[in-house]
Amino acid sequence: MLIRTIAALAAFALAAATPAFASENLDDIVKGAMAGAKVPAVGVVVMRDGKITGQAVRGLRRIDRQTPVGEDDMWLIGSTGKVMTVAMVARLVERGVLAWDAPLEDMLPDLAQGMRPEYRKLTLVQLLSHQAGLPRDLKDLRSAEHSFTDKQPFTRQRLSYIAKALKDRPDAVPGTAFGYSNTGFLVAAVIAERVTGESYENLMRKEVFQPLGMRDVGFGNTSDGQNRGHRDGKPTLKMSKFDDGAPPMFAPAGFLHMTLGDWARFNLDQLAGGKGQGKLLTPASYRLMQTAQPGSPAGLDWGVQASIAGRQGPVLVHQGSDGNWLAIAVLFPEQGTGALAVANASPDMGAGQVLNTVLGTLFPTLSPAKKAP
Repeated sequence: MLIRTIAALAAFALAAATPAFASENLDDIVKGAMAGAKVPAVGVVVMRDGKITGQAVRGLRRIDRQTPVGEDDMWLIGSTGKVMTVAMVARLVERGVLAWDAPLEDMLPDLAQGMRPEYRKLTLVQLLSHQAGLPRDLKDLRSAEHSFTDKQPFTRQRLSYIAKALKDRPDAVPGTAFGYSNTGFLVAAVIAERVTGESYENLMRKEVFQPLGMRDVGFGNTSDGQNRGHRDGKPTLKMSKFDDGAPPMFAPAGFLHMTLGDWARFNLDQLAGGKGQGKLLTPASYRLMQTAQPGSPAGLDWGVQASIAGRQGPVLVHQGSDGNWLAIAVLFPEQGTGALAVANASPDMGAGQVLNTVLGTLFPTLSPAKKAP
């Protein structure tokens, strides 16, 4: 099922012991991390001072073919795309089309009577910071598996999905606890669709991708002839149930694919926004996204940590996987640095170990050692 990983990256505690290369050579770093692993391909981007300062790709698009990945190949970025959904919503809030604190019953009045009373006062901030009390996914996922073959517009599919999900019993009292939820992002997307009359896909193009010059972006899985995800040592080519991955209508929860360059363009803007110089949003919106909510490890939708692997923070983190890919984003806003890493393989094929090794090697070049208490 899409995005089973959480925003915190505690696994990097092991990577802290990895020494930095005397001369940062991304290709050598990736080659060393992949040695002996079953991961077909890895892509890495390093960002400093408002630009990409390093990029490396290595491996095969498909493990059963000999076509190498290229610099402009597509990669599925999993839950790291949730932050992009937040940015789209933030643009609508800034124009007064939506409000962060409006109650859900007012934003979706036609669903108010059918939803559980606990959800009627939910706000966009709660939905997008995983504090809505909503379960991770629809409790009865089997009832939504027709989405893999449904020919109806994605807007209608998402509306049907959340109408059922808002009848599910909460996992926690809304507003009292962090509970990772894909459903919250689907609800937020439907709110945006209903108030604008446009699809999530069109809104993302207009509000996020076009302003940032992100031209090679797609929704859902990658296609034939492109880089493909893998699990159990085989490429995942067809999805018919949630155990395989996710249907295309799940895009707001992080089911996006794009080139490494476009992924970096968004994250470079987030780094710039942390210094009050972002292009896409107001300083207030960046602060809201990049500041942990009270009693929570997450902002909207960044995981916010004081440090990582012995390196000085604050640090913004997110990782995501649909079970066929693994993507990790790590930003150091005060340093103006960051790294993005993605593998076209499931965590059970060793993708996590490979990416942790790559990023753990890079961290000493991105942020100074954490100060002693």
